[in-house]
Amino acid sequence: MAPPLYAPVDRCYYIHTVPKHEILLADREFLFPSVFHYYAEPLVVERAKDQYLWDSDGKQYLDFFGGILTISVGHCNEYVNGRVKQQMDRYGHVSTVYATEPMAMLAKRLAHLSPEGALTRTMFTNSGTEANETAIVAARCYTGSTDIIALRHAYHGRSNLAMAVTGHAPWRAVGAPQPGIVFAHNAYCYRCPFGLKNPECGFRCATDVEELIRTTTPGRVAGFIAEPIQGVGGFITPPKEYFGIVAEIVRKYGGIIISDEVQTAWGRTGGKWWGMEQYGVKPDVITSAKGLANGMPVGITMARDEIAKAVPPPTISTFGGNPITAAAAQAVLDFIEKKNLLENAADAGAHLRAGLNGLAEKHQIIGEVRGMGLMLGIELVKDRTSKEPAAQETNRILEASRREGILIGKGGLYNNTLRVTPPLNISKTDIDEFLVRLDRAFTSY
Repeated sequence: MAPPLYAPVDRCYYIHTVPKHEILLADREFLFPSVFHYYAEPLVVERAKDQYLWDSDGKQYLDFFGGILTISVGHCNEYVNGRVKQQMDRYGHVSTVYATEPMAMLAKRLAHLSPEGALTRTMFTNSGTEANETAIVAARCYTGSTDIIALRHAYHGRSNLAMAVTGHAPWRAVGAPQPGIVFAHNAYCYRCPFGLKNPECGFRCATDVEELIRTTTPGRVAGFIAEPIQGVGGFITPPKEYFGIVAEIVRKYGGIIISDEVQTAWGRTGGKWWGMEQYGVKPDVITSAKGLANGMPVGITMARDEIAKAVPPPTISTFGGNPITAAAAQAVLDFIEKKNLLENAADAGAHLRAGLNGLAEKHQIIGEVRGMGLMLGIELVKDRTSKEPAAQETNRILEASRREGILIGKGGLYNNTLRVTPPLNISKTDIDEFLVRLDRAFTSY
């Protein structure tokens, strides 16, 4: 008889370790084939703590990707886990049909953290996809219009509507396109769609939004949704003026501004809670997820009071605002504030960027380093003049980075951008070690 999956140990329980080959076999045979993995041989995770992760072979890695910008304050953060365990012993789930202290107090806190305290209402869900879907529904209910402007290269999730506002072909399944959605040029200055240079361009990509509205919509729009820094798109970072110009145009034609902060919130861009604050724009709706709960499933849609009131009842979210997740989120916010991590993201981020710029001087394959705070992208090209994307080389450098014991991400329409996003409490010592290893990866790939 096979041993039980769970065996008691001093009133606690542990999960028996399954051999690596069995994990990979089950992964390959029983998951949707569309669920992909990095690396030629998938990395099987054994455990993680703080800035480190260990695979099933015992190899230690510096984790500079954090579960796609989700581990904001380190793996198994003891402060956060302690708060989670306290809530687990109190109650774990009741749904939104009852009022709970963790959900209500988190909503109150988020209202105070919103830009100028203007976004006073929150809808809790489970993911960034749901948060964005909720935001689009709210925009349409509030304005009475249906048309949504999204950005090329954007990624907003994996539901049908979220894929419909995703301007990135590999992430759009068949059937995703929907009427009432148009795509504006984003400010991808490194590959300007107009062949211009900033600032002589006059921000053509932004001013073009007015013509887009007048030629591809009924002349009134429900809203504009954008990531302050595009995540899956390859950390494309617009110039400071871009979103202000676009926001003025969108509001002129009746729309609201939705800032998709699934990846950019909670101090990730350095010095401020929200990525859109870096551009001086006050959004009408903010969505977020990921780093808010340091690995617990969470999604939030924050809106101005009058926008939230436009969404008709009844609405429920079975797991939205889950007490355990809400407790984790409160603990994450406490930890960020207590440890001054907004400032650390700015300071450590500047140190990391300087190091990456140094690597760019050494390695000609690096075409551009971009981003803000601890959200930095490295676009790789075969030739700096032609800017031909180096997609295959990017994959090889990713593999080399794994061999060097560092974990990073990749993205971009051309699959040629490395994504570097360590936890917000990363130290400069760890950054220096990371840069040494990344340098070796670039040299050896």
